[in-house]
Amino acid sequence: MEQSQVIGLIPAGGLAKRISPLPLSKELYPIGFDNFNSANLENSSDNLRPKVVSHYLLERMQLAGIEKAYFILRQGKWDIPAYFGDGAMLSMNLGYLMLGLPYGVPFTLDQAYPFVRNHIIALGFPDILFQPQNAFTRILARQKAHNADVVLGLFPTEQPQKAGMVDFDVEGKVLSIVEKPLQSNLRYMWGIAVWNPIFTEFLHEYIHELKSQGDLSNLPELPIGDVIQAGIKAGLHVEAETFTDGSYLDIGTPHDLIRAVKEF
Repeated sequence: MEQSQVIGLIPAGGLAKRISPLPLSKELYPIGFDNFNSANLENSSDNLRPKVVSHYLLERMQLAGIEKAYFILRQGKWDIPAYFGDGAMLSMNLGYLMLGLPYGVPFTLDQAYPFVRNHIIALGFPDILFQPQNAFTRILARQKAHNADVVLGLFPTEQPQKAGMVDFDVEGKVLSIVEKPLQSNLRYMWGIAVWNPIFTEFLHEYIHELKSQGDLSNLPELPIGDVIQAGIKAGLHVEAETFTDGSYLDIGTPHDLIRAVKEF
């Protein structure tokens, strides 16, 4: 068996309907600026270039020592590989896979199964801005220390209707995930995750079972949180790493996109 490593998975199959029309994939929407250290410019302020939203996610993965990641793309999003190329700008190795069935993030992630089945997975969403910067470092450390099947990175939120809300005990064991409740006494949502090959196999079998049921086009889109919840019920070891002072901002709505542009 190939030696296990950590591989990033980045689902990029969305249509960005809430902020359409856009002249580019939403994952490449410029949010803020960064210094790209051009050797040809003497004035450091002249090195500033627009920084696309998914660059922030890749930086946080790279900070955690993740050297390889796959974008999973919907047809037509060719501007993403054209922009990031092989990942040299981030000192990472990037690959690109194609979306199969468009019925939710679990279907998108399962496209990577043949390439990542024996490895630790780090999941992040490419249209999200979050803090702290070392979030992946912390959830990977927890997964290794506790041998957890899944570790969720939790962020405080006052908008439960937009998130997968997480109930967990004082030791960090996840008890349940409640997907987008209209109201909730829960304070924390999950926003990033890591998992081991046991959950990768669970996800693959879950999707295989759904596919065997026939036409899925009339069913609601499946959240990945529902699959993790099914894993909890099946006895998988799921833990939470809480970022009490963290933040999480999805640029996929007009209001939050405006906020992101102003803040960055």
